Amino acid sequence: MKKLEIKKQISKLPEAPGVYMFLRGKNPISLKLRGARVLYVGKATSLRDRVKSYFNKNIESTRGPLITKMISEFDDIKYIKTDSVLEALILEANLIKKYQPEANTKEKDNKSFNYVVITNEDFPRVLVMRSREIEKLFNDSKSFSQKNFSITKTFGPFPNGLQLKEAMKIVRKMFPFRDKCTPFLLPSPSQGEGQGVRSKPCFNRQIGLCPGVCTGEITKGEYAKTIKNITLFFESNKDKLIKNLEKQMKGFAKSREFEKAQKIKKTIFTLNHIQDISLLKDDVSRLNLDTKFRIESYDIAHLSGTNVVGVMTVIEDGEVKKSDYRKFSAKGGPAFGGKTVLGNSGVINDTEALLEVLSRRLTHNEWANPNLIVVDGGKAQKNIMEKVLEENKINIPVVSVVKDEKHKPIKILGIEKLQDLKIEKLDLSRGALAKWENQILLANAEAHRFAIGFHKKLRGKIV
Repeated sequence: MKKLEIKKQISKLPEAPGVYMFLRGKNPISLKLRGARVLYVGKATSLRDRVKSYFNKNIESTRGPLITKMISEFDDIKYIKTDSVLEALILEANLIKKYQPEANTKEKDNKSFNYVVITNEDFPRVLVMRSREIEKLFNDSKSFSQKNFSITKTFGPFPNGLQLKEAMKIVRKMFPFRDKCTPFLLPSPSQGEGQGVRSKPCFNRQIGLCPGVCTGEITKGEYAKTIKNITLFFESNKDKLIKNLEKQMKGFAKSREFEKAQKIKKTIFTLNHIQDISLLKDDVSRLNLDTKFRIESYDIAHLSGTNVVGVMTVIEDGEVKKSDYRKFSAKGGPAFGGKTVLGNSGVINDTEALLEVLSRRLTHNEWANPNLIVVDGGKAQKNIMEKVLEENKINIPVVSVVKDEKHKPIKILGIEKLQDLKIEKLDLSRGALAKWENQILLANAEAHRFAIGFHKKLRGKIV
């Protein structure tokens, strides 16, 4: 496509949330895609700004060769406007599943894609699973018996796990569902009234995110309606979903169950006014230079695999920002959703610890985004940090500080590649390079000092 034609097409895109598609072959018939092949599907908070970002000079360094190839081959751009970023996220997953665009499916390992699944149980669970987990379930009969469930519906793939996690928080507030708790068991005729096995309310029930499956507050039929609503939402069938809810609301009002009718009315309002600005941050905004230049540095400390801890320190415009320093210990591992290698696991593996620390840090969308990440170590440490960022589709450069046997810095790996980003504020001219080296070394020294201090504190020594 010619530059003038691209510019004209981009100018017609709305500054609104939605999904965009790069096509190979012209497509005169709306979105039926006759005679055209979908090369890539993406989502955006602003369709115009997002599509425009693909035509920056540094597209290869920020998005990689696969996207660069796609840009050189496309003939047309189509879009679907949505009412919210959350709906754009769901629609993107449905379109990727439908068209299997090469630039999407090959952009990362297919087995690491995330899916939302609904289990085949009396009170189905709504879970997030990776492709490899689902594949294992279907290929290994023992997995079914061990987990005591099968899958009836699958939605996805969702390329970004962090965005899906935020999306599920929004969905669950609208439609509370079961994920872990044990359903309340009604008494058998032989037991008599009041002899059922009543569980204590699960944590999610206590905060309103479980409808009371564990306490017998919801019937199988009522819960089935919730699952139907969730299904319609993940199928991007919002119109039918709202009609269903309106029908349910009228039914409750007719039977004078006004509290339940009011809850559905609130859900309908939420669906039409979803506040999800924090859900989707386009890749280009990860290097927002309107704010201070932020460097985050990471380090691990332990003694032969005991009291393993990780830390994050922050330098903004050359100044330490201790209020943003963070500690990572075994305490937060299970809450993050997996087994931790921190603490007294006995595992002596700094790269695994770094993987966990950065993964846990990326769940905190409320923290300011860094412009540069510094890690203590060599190529292996640098590679693991880049892998985590790549899996989450985040484009932040990483440098590593290599030390000698006396733990003195001797080299900074990756600093030369920062010039490819052409970030105006990151002046890497010969005269300014020393300034950035000093900031990187300061960040690294702070991380090392903070990690050692935290580790010693846990060992009960005086810091």
